[in-house]
Amino acid sequence: SCSRAKDVTMPAKVPVNFFPPRSAVVDLFRGQLDHADQLRQGSEIVLYFFYAPWCGHSIAARDEIERVASRLSDQVLFVAVNCWWNQGKCRKQKHFFYFPVIHLYHRSFGPIEYKGPMSAVYIEKFVRRVMTPLLYISSRSKLLDFLSNYEPGVVGFFEFNASPQPPGYLTFFTSALHSLKKDYLGTIRFGVVTDKRVAQEISLVHSGSVYLHRHANTSLIYPKEIMNFTAENICKWALENREMLIRWLRPHGGKSLLLNNELKKGPALLIFIPYNPLEEIHPLLDEITKVALEYHKCNKSQAAEPHLQHVGDSDSPAFDSSVPDAHVQFSQTFPIAKYPCCNTVVLPQWHSISRTHNVCELCVNQTLGVKPNKVHVPRCNFLEIEAALDSFYLQEHTFFQVISNTIECSNFLSFYSPFSYYTACCRTVNRHFLSFIGSEKTIFQTPKVAFSSHGKKDNTQFSIPHIEDRSCFIPDLNISSTNITGLSCRTNKTLNLYLLDSNLFWIYAERLGASRSTHLKEFAAIVDLKEEVHYVLDQNQSLVGPTLENFIKNFSVLYSPLKRHLVDDPSVHFHEEHTVTEVTTNTFHETVFLSAKNVLLLYYAQWCGFCASLNHIFIQLARLLPPDSFTVARIDVTRNDLPWEFMTDRLPTILFFPHQRKEQSVKFPEDFSVNLPNLLKFILHHSSHSSSEPCTKECLQKESVLQQGHISHLEREIQKLRSEISALHQAHDQLEAQLSEARREEQRLQQQKHTLEKQHKTLQLHNDQLQATYDQKNQELLEMAEKLQELADASENLLKENALLRILVAARGGKLQSKDEIKESLQSEQTLSEDNDLSLSTATAALEEKRIDNIDTIETEHNENRTE
Repeated sequence: SCSRAKDVTMPAKVPVNFFPPRSAVVDLFRGQLDHADQLRQGSEIVLYFFYAPWCGHSIAARDEIERVASRLSDQVLFVAVNCWWNQGKCRKQKHFFYFPVIHLYHRSFGPIEYKGPMSAVYIEKFVRRVMTPLLYISSRSKLLDFLSNYEPGVVGFFEFNASPQPPGYLTFFTSALHSLKKDYLGTIRFGVVTDKRVAQEISLVHSGSVYLHRHANTSLIYPKEIMNFTAENICKWALENREMLIRWLRPHGGKSLLLNNELKKGPALLIFIPYNPLEEIHPLLDEITKVALEYHKCNKSQAAEPHLQHVGDSDSPAFDSSVPDAHVQFSQTFPIAKYPCCNTVVLPQWHSISRTHNVCELCVNQTLGVKPNKVHVPRCNFLEIEAALDSFYLQEHTFFQVISNTIECSNFLSFYSPFSYYTACCRTVNRHFLSFIGSEKTIFQTPKVAFSSHGKKDNTQFSIPHIEDRSCFIPDLNISSTNITGLSCRTNKTLNLYLLDSNLFWIYAERLGASRSTHLKEFAAIVDLKEEVHYVLDQNQSLVGPTLENFIKNFSVLYSPLKRHLVDDPSVHFHEEHTVTEVTTNTFHETVFLSAKNVLLLYYAQWCGFCASLNHIFIQLARLLPPDSFTVARIDVTRNDLPWEFMTDRLPTILFFPHQRKEQSVKFPEDFSVNLPNLLKFILHHSSHSSSEPCTKECLQKESVLQQGHISHLEREIQKLRSEISALHQAHDQLEAQLSEARREEQRLQQQKHTLEKQHKTLQLHNDQLQATYDQKNQELLEMAEKLQELADASENLLKENALLRILVAARGGKLQSKDEIKESLQSEQTLSEDNDLSLSTATAALEEKRIDNIDTIETEHNENRTE
């Protein structure tokens, strides 16, 4: 059995520098998180940039971080850490779900994560806020500038008499860092006051007091007696009670419910402006802020410009007596323009055929004996308004008059306090005046003030009154066409104001209807999800305060004159000659309603596969129907907005609009299959219905002409079909001939195939025989090779023996030569001395024995060698 091969994994490449070598950013490209922590201990402000080298967002943000580092490297330490390398400590300890991630540390406090746009100006602005979370306020003018900002402001008063800092200052300082940690947009500004005289302007007396400023609602002082004075509690208290007049929206570019969650809160005014957070002056933003303050100020006594008087003083209405009598003259006792909070209630007409309405002004007032606290008690309490509205609903019948030429007023005691009362004044007006909003004329011309007896009882019941803008109905409250002070409190269609940076999010403006060719990226639109509409401010008008005020006011009135914006498909181009007409938002009304033809309209979408399968059916239908009487059209619902009465939630949808009854459109039945016969029957059935009026002779003549035209058109189409049928028959015959030829060719190829198979078998047999012969010859060659190897070994042994014999013969020859020399020496010695004969003979005998022994030894060795 074969074993499974092991998986082979290529090890990760060693990372390299992500930032340039000379960059002001310390690049720890090996993920040395412990080294990063050591660097943080020696710096006051540190920015961590966690990245992945392959991440496109990290690569795009790299240049932005480098720009910020080049500007702030002398004050902030910038550290980049590769958190993707598998052997790095950052990858082992951190588990990020996205890259890049920016963390900031202020000494030992942190991390403060930055989640804003990856743009250099926004990052630098956030870093500077972390560097200086508190703004020092040294004078009354600086306090005024601080409080006039649209962002909520928190002011702390600390007397620096103690060393090194007064009690609670570090806690307040840390709370500012906590706010940046919880809200990366930094919508709360923290300031500190050290001068007691400046602190008294906002009712701060004791050192360690914290003040939260709000423009439209009552400002608050941190309740130390209820909540502990901790950094988290201060931050939580400020976030829960802050006032958001305008909110910045900064989508991060991924899937998010940010816009959906905000738009579900109600109608929204989206304002796109080019914004640079590092600039000190923003004239356009200041103008928008002024409009927002005016819009949310329900108390008309407060001026539009932010000032300290409305913070420290209370100028609620004072009266000389307690609850006044209802029959005292209204003009002397109840000047409506001086009331702190008022709402206009529009009563419906008394009968369906009536053209009159009753308009009532509902106000809240207090007696002289009630003095609200400067900070803690609000001037306009929502609960009081609600109670006043309930009281008015209970006594609505006392004001219901068919026609009244006077303003009738009445007072209601508060359910909650004996010192508070509500005032309501009513006047009958014509119904057409309710839509007359933009006029500068007043509806009431020198009204005659009188009082009703409230003794009549009327049992007629009508719908609940509707709260709307009061400026056009009561002369005493006449407001100019550009004044929207407190409009958010006087209408049911209250707007939420949002700002978006057009430098970053202009694509959203284009989706809402902004022009792509404009050089000035300023745009405003109102989106109402509940009503499924949105309105666009004309881009030919400059985005200034009066323009925005008119835009808001036109939306807020009962009968809005604004025209709903519909998104058109810019990619559709029309040609003069076409079979199926492509309808868009701009041409829908002209093609469908204004046309004198019968219109068959198909709702489709690009992603709808079944819709695409109907194209050939509609093309055939358009060719069959006479073009002078019928129009076959279609509209892409994904690229075009439609009027709400013609919207559909199912695709494809087919509607038929008869030329005489366009408002009586008919939907093609869903249980019928969409084919050409069913569509023709459907069209002829609904287009042949007689009108409600009897048909005259001219009508009959036109009808007969139309029928003749239909018949002639159908005859021409039948002739075309017959010619097409004959052409199809000819094509069929040609195809049959080609098929028979193809069959014959197939048989011939089958025969060739059989022949080739036989040849293949024969070649296979020859191949087997050749293989057997090859194996036999290969075996014989192996045997011959073995024999040759044996002969070579024997020859080598003989050579070795021959060499040894040569050595032995040479040795023997040398010994024989030495023997002859000895004999010669013995003979010469015999002539010398006879006395030595005995010794000589003895020596000779010894030498002879030695020689014989040597010879015997040599022979023995030779025999041994031979034997070996």
